[in-house]
Amino acid sequence: MENIIRKMKGDISVDDRGRVSYINDFDFKDVKRFYMVENHEKGFIRAWHGHKNEGKYVYVVSGTALVGVVNLKSESIYRYVFSADKPTILYVPPNHANGFMTLTDDAKLLFFSTSTLEDSLGDDIRFNWDKWDIWEIERR
Repeated sequence: MENIIRKMKGDISVDDRGRVSYINDFDFKDVKRFYMVENHEKGFIRAWHGHKNEGKYVYVVSGTALVGVVNLKSESIYRYVFSADKPTILYVPPNHANGFMTLTDDAKLLFFSTSTLEDSLGDDIRFNWDKWDIWEIERR
């Protein structure tokens, strides 16, 4: 498992039967569990949650979300917008914190973890949602 943030891009195929979303470069070799998160409304922020040992993969199943990642050693901040219309998995390595803000009412995020729940709870680092305030939407 690499210790760098990386994006794995997928695609969508459509034919007369419907559509198939896929990310063929993703494998589950390090995944020990998964969970899905959805907010009650768009614009809600869940942040910041980090681990020293655990890595996570983030996938937007439906809707659109702003996802932030912070390197806990350098405090470098990374900001991404992901949509179910462009399948992508984001790898968040150990020693990073992550958070997200839903941009649509139907946003659902699926997280795949490299740690068991027991190991994760012993490795949990939490920060206030605005410690790294990346949540403002730039009006263009």
